[in-house]
Amino acid sequence: MEKIPMTPAGFTALESELKMRQQEERPRIIAAISEARAHGDLSENAEYHAAKEAQSHNEGRIAELEDKLSRAEVIDVTKLHGTKIKFGATVTLVDEDTEEKRTYQIVGDMEADVKLGRISISSPIARALIGKDVGDTVEVMAPGGARSYEVVGVRFG
Repeated sequence: MEKIPMTPAGFTALESELKMRQQEERPRIIAAISEARAHGDLSENAEYHAAKEAQSHNEGRIAELEDKLSRAEVIDVTKLHGTKIKFGATVTLVDEDTEEKRTYQIVGDMEADVKLGRISISSPIARALIGKDVGDTVEVMAPGGARSYEVVGVRFG
């Protein structure tokens, strides 16, 4: 059983989603199925089929969340330190071509969101950064071609 690294915030977000799906979404869908069932003939009842599909999707997501939470390895990034890049690090990079500065936090797959500056530990850029130090240059094969970044900052917490 492979452990899934995640931050405490990521773990809490998954727990919240699981609770919402079990305590709010599940009863809402059951009520919709009951109401649609009351309309009679199920073979041509679009509301019934839509509600059953929503139930299937919700139950699948609940199972996925329960699996991820049971395999979670919560890593408290506030207790980490040093200058080497590892899981949980917030890294500041400078694109060597455009001089554009970017900051990313390396997080678990389930909590990654590039718009919020959180990249997955399994992403190409994160894999290239792991083990590097401030001042190192990193070559990353991105979808748009090779990019070169200089690490200008590493912090935790």
